[in-house]
Amino acid sequence: MSGDEQRYGEFVAVRRHGDGGHVAELVLDRPKAMNAVSSAMAASLTEACAALAADPTVRTTVLTSSNDRAFCVGADLKERNSLTDAELVRQRPAARAAYTGVLDLPMPAVAAVHGFALGGGYELALACDVIVADASAVVGLPEVSVGVLPGGGGTQLLPRRVGAARAAELVFTARRVAAAEAAELGLVDVLAPDGGDAREEALALAARIAANSPVGLRAAKKAMRLGQGLDLRAGLEVEDAAWRSVAFSGDRAEGVAAFNEKRKPQWPGE
Repeated sequence: MSGDEQRYGEFVAVRRHGDGGHVAELVLDRPKAMNAVSSAMAASLTEACAALAADPTVRTTVLTSSNDRAFCVGADLKERNSLTDAELVRQRPAARAAYTGVLDLPMPAVAAVHGFALGGGYELALACDVIVADASAVVGLPEVSVGVLPGGGGTQLLPRRVGAARAAELVFTARRVAAAEAAELGLVDVLAPDGGDAREEALALAARIAANSPVGLRAAKKAMRLGQGLDLRAGLEVEDAAWRSVAFSGDRAEGVAAFNEKRKPQWPGE
């Protein structure tokens, strides 16, 4: 860990890890409220994601929590309860921007789920490419139990992850799912070993990802995201466009040279 920490408001921090700081840890840091997403926290998360997206040295982002009991328990319902209808409507774009900020990160993003990841908290994890969890994890989208629906991407991201029928059962019942079942159903992707910690496992995974070409990583993510839901032929055209965007890059030249010279590549990132 480099020791660098950049604060975004009171509730969000970014830390850099590894040689060159190529792994960014995006920390939800409102522990007293179990990282409930307030308007202030949403604005800070949006700002932090914009800064990460604009930084070409970041190869992987890991979304973590500073709370021992929860990754994130979703929207700040105490704040929501104090808003008038007009204020809630005005807040909506700012809240939505926080979830979109994570979803639109151009580099691979890994969520490290420890404890509760409920409602908007689980939607933040769903916005990442890979979800790592440990034995303490409990995930779910309980919004219909309080009279709303998942509004941070859950109705769209969960069916893409586990299929329409499974997502419907989970959303309609509002049930919470513990780590082992969550892994079995595909709600999370990687379970930390027994006694392991999601953050440590996610940072280790991120380091392995970050060893690869930043140009290749971003292009691969873009191709997978844009091609999702398209028919095969259209998806292959998306892939071809992504290939053409990297085929003559400095990273590609360095990768081939390093392979032939049997050495570790030094990625120029362009």
